[in-house]
Amino acid sequence: MFSSKDLAEYLPLLARGALITLEVFALALVVATLLGLAWALMRVSDVRALAGFSKALINTIRGIPILVQLFYIYFVFPEIGIQLSAFEAGVIGLGFAYSCYMAEVFRSGIEGVDPGQVEAAQSLGMSRAKILWRVVLPQAFKIALPPYGNTCVMLLKDTSQASIITVAELSFQGKLIASSTFKNTEVFTLVALMYLAMCFPLILVVGRLEKRFGRR
Repeated sequence: MFSSKDLAEYLPLLARGALITLEVFALALVVATLLGLAWALMRVSDVRALAGFSKALINTIRGIPILVQLFYIYFVFPEIGIQLSAFEAGVIGLGFAYSCYMAEVFRSGIEGVDPGQVEAAQSLGMSRAKILWRVVLPQAFKIALPPYGNTCVMLLKDTSQASIITVAELSFQGKLIASSTFKNTEVFTLVALMYLAMCFPLILVVGRLEKRFGRR
């Protein structure tokens, strides 16, 4: 077991790693949400070329492991002149990968809106853009909130995969401490508890969203 001296020495390192984990999560979530919404709107578009491109992109990215995507961005991009730090590659890789999962969440929300409301808006002479922004998307977001929250929890846990390209997040710091102390049980138990502490508020929020919107 860790002594109080060990905890005083290693907890700041793990806390620093947890902070980087949250930074990667927050930035990757912004990327995933914005791109995911774009892919979803293209997916439900009446323009066949846009819908086909979005469908092909989503299926392709979802079929490639996130680790491979991170390797590709971090190791292959420099060969074509795109230099990225490990942190930047982690954010972009996770954000892009999860944008395809977010796209399916948003698409299900958009398709879950009652078509009768769209027809009613059309009968009032509203343009397609106004129908989208004032009628469809507000309701689609409510429908999509519970699965969106679950995807956020998955993204937060998957930030650990960025450690493979040396992003110094929580699991990376845990590996360093475990390799130097050989106290694998203590270190990774502490790392697991810290991940749980970060995920638990999200899990509670998701549960409340499911109760509030799930019946609808």
